[in-house]
Amino acid sequence: MRGKERFERTQMTWSNRHRLSGPHLSPITHHPSRHILRSERGFTFIEIMVVVAILAILAALVVPRIMGRTDDAKRTATKVQIRNIEGALQLYKLDNGVYPSTEQGLKALVEKPSVGVIPKKWKLGGYLPKLPEDSWQNPYKYLSPSPKGDYEITSLATDGEVGGEGINADITNWNLDKD
Repeated sequence: MRGKERFERTQMTWSNRHRLSGPHLSPITHHPSRHILRSERGFTFIEIMVVVAILAILAALVVPRIMGRTDDAKRTATKVQIRNIEGALQLYKLDNGVYPSTEQGLKALVEKPSVGVIPKKWKLGGYLPKLPEDSWQNPYKYLSPSPKGDYEITSLATDGEVGGEGINADITNWNLDKD
C-alpha cells in the first residue's frame, strides 16, 4: 500500500469511528473523560476549612506536650555535659596526679594553667576542645577541693541563681541522678 492510499484509509477509518460515537463529540475539543475532570477540579472551601480545623485541634493537643519538654531536654543535655567534663577531669588527674584547682578552673582542661600547681604532663591540645557552657549559655561553676568530694561542677540552671527548686534547681555532678 502506497503512502497516499494509507493516509486516505486512516482518515476514513478515523472519521467512521467518531461518526458512530455521536455527533456531540468532536475529536479536537471534546473528549469522553473531560466531564470527569470538570467535577474533580479541586477542593471546596468547606473541605479545606474542615482540614484546617482538624489540624488546629491536633496542634492544640500536641504542641503543649512538646513545648513542656524543652526544659527537661536542657537539663538532660547539661547533665551529659557535666559527665563529659568529669571524664576530662579524670584524664587530667591521670596525667598530672591532681585535679585543677579552683583558681585554675575548668579552663585548665582547655589551656595549660599558668597559675597554681603547673602540670608537668599536661596533654598538648587539652582535654576539651573548648570551655563548655551549660544549656542556658552560662559558664559552669567549678570548685576543687569541694566539701562533697575532690571537685564540684555546678550549673545554675534556668534561673542562673544559686539554689532553686524544680526547673530552677541547680545541677551538680553529685546530684546528676536526681529527677
